[in-house]
Amino acid sequence: MSDQNVHNAGFTSSGITRGSLASSMMSQEARTSGGGVHSGGSTATLQEMGARGSTHSSGFTSSGISGGSRASQMMSQEARSHGGGTPRGGTTSTVQSVSMGGKGGR
Repeated sequence: MSDQNVHNAGFTSSGITRGSLASSMMSQEARTSGGGVHSGGSTATLQEMGARGSTHSSGFTSSGISGGSRASQMMSQEARSHGGGTPRGGTTSTVQSVSMGGKGGR
């Protein structure tokens, strides 16, 4: 289900769908970062998954983040850089939220 959720949010193999949650996220991230979307951020990570058509292989699943996966490594790295917690609106929480059908916590 998480693959379909990412696609439904507008992250597709053809790119980001106009007027979608994905386009809103991209616009907000670009404004916040001074005009660009940075590699490794929420938008870039979700678009990579949408283009590949698979979130499960990265460890973002409808049941949560899989242990030992790329997702768990991202979560661990993000937690270390934020003093032990994964911030709301950060890359890991946003990608997991969208993977589960949410709005990304933004």
